[in-house]
Amino acid sequence: MAQQNTTSREGGLVPIKVLLQDRNYLWFSAAILFIAEIFVNVLVIEKVKYTEIDWKAYMQEVEGVVNGSYNYMQLKGDTGPLVYPAGFVYIFMALYYATDRGVNIKLAQYIFMGLYLMTILVVFRIYIRTKKTPPYVFFFMCCASYRIHSIFVLRLFNDPVAMYFLYVAVALFMDRRWTVGCMFFSLAVSIKMNILLFAPGLLLLLLTEYGFWLTIPMLAICGLIQLGLAWPFLLENPEGYLLRSFELSRQFFFKWTVNWRFLPEEIFLNRHFQLTLLALHIIVLFLFVVHRWNRRNGGIFALLKTPSIPDRSVLTPNYILLLLILGVIEMCWNTYPSTSLSSGALHACHLLILLGLWLNKEDLRRVAVRQTTAGTTKDE
Repeated sequence: MAQQNTTSREGGLVPIKVLLQDRNYLWFSAAILFIAEIFVNVLVIEKVKYTEIDWKAYMQEVEGVVNGSYNYMQLKGDTGPLVYPAGFVYIFMALYYATDRGVNIKLAQYIFMGLYLMTILVVFRIYIRTKKTPPYVFFFMCCASYRIHSIFVLRLFNDPVAMYFLYVAVALFMDRRWTVGCMFFSLAVSIKMNILLFAPGLLLLLLTEYGFWLTIPMLAICGLIQLGLAWPFLLENPEGYLLRSFELSRQFFFKWTVNWRFLPEEIFLNRHFQLTLLALHIIVLFLFVVHRWNRRNGGIFALLKTPSIPDRSVLTPNYILLLLILGVIEMCWNTYPSTSLSSGALHACHLLILLGLWLNKEDLRRVAVRQTTAGTTKDE
């Protein structure tokens, strides 16, 4: 087999096995899949029925601004009040005008298709930059996920818009272009507040790179962008803007939950339960900062320096577990309405990912990155 591979390379041909496993050929898989994604997205748009969930409400919310209202307490749609920061308003106002006041759904879908293609280009670049993922994993990352295509071109959610800016920020951080990266991170936050979940990681990166005092100007950049985007709304009703755009007190409907279906609704809505989850989240972050991401262990950049798994390990138990976890997560998110079983399985996968991160296992850490690639969700 070794002789056959050598002969093939001397003759200018690269065996399929090498193309699928050798990280030097990540670019090849990325190029093939990017072209395939063009056809897949067109097929989805033309053949799969569009589902109205939030798009109409988005258009109603920004229409209030188009009509001259900058009071966040007066901006609302069919699904309720506007609860996204100012960057969301500007992005979807542009979409409002581009799609004939939101009526031209097909055009909106193709715009989101373009956004999807730009997003996977950035994500591909991130993975190619690290050289920690074999090429065949790209297939499971994009083409094999119905949910990803649904979020972009069938639902027209604001999540992928925010995530695109976040991925660009991550790519910039990897190139150590911190100032521009912070600008893109802040733009992502201005579209949807849950991007703030990535803020602890960014803060640790900045402290690792700059130290305490030089981190302050970087944080100021993020703050100034938020202030500049929100300025017209702050002039009109500053309290209303702060209460609505970063509304930490709002609750999700139990009927939409994906993670917690196995709980009684009264527990899901209980403030003590929600505060307990927040406290656990903070505790876990603290433990990782102290015991896994500190300077003594090489800082958070150590996550990008772990030796790659040899190509021959493609069919090892770790990779099989990787694919199993990805498959179960995809199945859980595609189960609607969610069930106690799907929610329980999703939690089991998340616990495995967390355990893998703690044990510093490369394969399970890659699953965590894959979960980030899937984008933020519409759930709690």
